[in-house]
Amino acid sequence: MSLEPWRTGKVIQIQQQTNDTRSFFIQVPELTTLNFKPGQFVTLDLPIHEKPNKRWRSYSIASSPDGSNVFELIIVLDKNGTGTPYLFNEVTVGSELKFRGPQGVFTLKEPIDKDLVFICTGTGIAPFRSMLQYIKRNAVEHKNICLIFGCRTKSSLLYYDEMKQLEQELKGFTYLPTLSREEWDGQMGYVHPVYESLCADRRPAEFYLCGWKGMIDDARKRIADMGYDKKEIHYEIYG
Repeated sequence: MSLEPWRTGKVIQIQQQTNDTRSFFIQVPELTTLNFKPGQFVTLDLPIHEKPNKRWRSYSIASSPDGSNVFELIIVLDKNGTGTPYLFNEVTVGSELKFRGPQGVFTLKEPIDKDLVFICTGTGIAPFRSMLQYIKRNAVEHKNICLIFGCRTKSSLLYYDEMKQLEQELKGFTYLPTLSREEWDGQMGYVHPVYESLCADRRPAEFYLCGWKGMIDDARKRIADMGYDKKEIHYEIYG
């Protein structure tokens, strides 16, 4: 598969999602439609270093394909990094960003003939939001879908209202936000006991994991120990 060329995108909107997370909406003027598969990512080339490979930062597309030339990235600020401080401090509406993509194979396997279990932490929700909205928009045939989203506090749950609404609109979809640092009336603790309980009956399922390496490594081992084949476990590591 050949790489997409480098293109220039224009930031047309920025939304503050949490105290340290923003959505960047980027338009690609040279294209009428940006075609991509839900779950794919783009790579930004930021002017933060002389060496190209130290300027590149990759982010999953958080929006779903809608026939337009606009895509959304959800980005959390890493104060100790160099990429996200540039995006948060220097990039405004009207700024241009050099990017390449879409790329990546962390995409839905169609037709969907098993239950889907999406497991994520933090901005790892981005590809799953894209997949869920794609399934809804295109009335894709599917079995049950569960999104297990691990965060520390409710204030850090990205797209909370949207996912609650989608739970009402998308048949077979269950949203299980799970908090590790705050008491509330929902799931508490870490994500692992949630999917272990959900799939204790060893139901046919495909697992998609996105987030930090520690969570993914632990989940891959636990899911395999439950009796699932490695081919049924798909993952994208952040950071």
